[in-house]
Amino acid sequence: MIHSMTAFARESGATERGVLTVELRSVNHRYLDCSFKLPDFLRPLEPLLRETAGRALARGKLDCLVRLQAHAAAGGELRVNEAQLDALLDAAGLVAAKLPDTRPPTALEVLQFPGICHADETSDEEVQKIAAGLFRRAVDALAENRRREGEKLAVMISDRLSLVEKEVQATRALLPGLKQQQRERILARIGELGVEVDRDRLEQELVYLAQKADVDEELDRLEAHIGEVRRTLEKGGPCGRRLDFLMQEFNREANTLSSKSNAGSTTRNAVELKVLIEQMREQIQNIE
Repeated sequence: MIHSMTAFARESGATERGVLTVELRSVNHRYLDCSFKLPDFLRPLEPLLRETAGRALARGKLDCLVRLQAHAAAGGELRVNEAQLDALLDAAGLVAAKLPDTRPPTALEVLQFPGICHADETSDEEVQKIAAGLFRRAVDALAENRRREGEKLAVMISDRLSLVEKEVQATRALLPGLKQQQRERILARIGELGVEVDRDRLEQELVYLAQKADVDEELDRLEAHIGEVRRTLEKGGPCGRRLDFLMQEFNREANTLSSKSNAGSTTRNAVELKVLIEQMREQIQNIE
């Protein structure tokens, strides 16, 4: 299967603290690069999440956002540490005896003192377990979305490849006639000038010009590259780098074909080839 590197996935689940949501976005990148935005209580999970992503994805820039939407009861029941409260009040009484003009602390100020009041909370381990499960589901959904998008890319590239093949075949069909036209044009020009030429030397020069303008090798290599791209698409897997290299080879042959062109028809074919190759290259940038 061909996989795209561009996709999105979201998974949500309920916890005692509230609703936990995992969002994943991936775009094209030279290698797998994971970035995580996690609540503080989930930061110990990052190595596990990175490992999970690495097992499912080969390349791409992956952004992960995990957020918790707490519900009203998420804080738990408030409890007062009475021993700590008594110690605080004794200390406050001692200070008041030394400083009689000092006002006594309010009840809210006492509750805000560290260690006096705490709330029962769900353990971090339990929430982390739920978050890890949600992340695995989100990664699976992301991989599936990337697979579906990759199938579309493979179809688009195959369609462009068929058009490239037609242009190559059309150019090859034109070559015999173009060579003959070139020969006749040169002989006609010599006739117009009315000069005597060495026939052997003329034939040598005509052969040289024909070889200089010959593009059979370039067309052969283009056909070979077409077959290789098709085999790579059929094989599937992480093949984006290989396909990108093949596009560079396509461009090299198309440029040579354009530079050797000595007729308007082959020039148009070369330009069309470049357009099709660029369209394929743009899509291949998103393949894993």
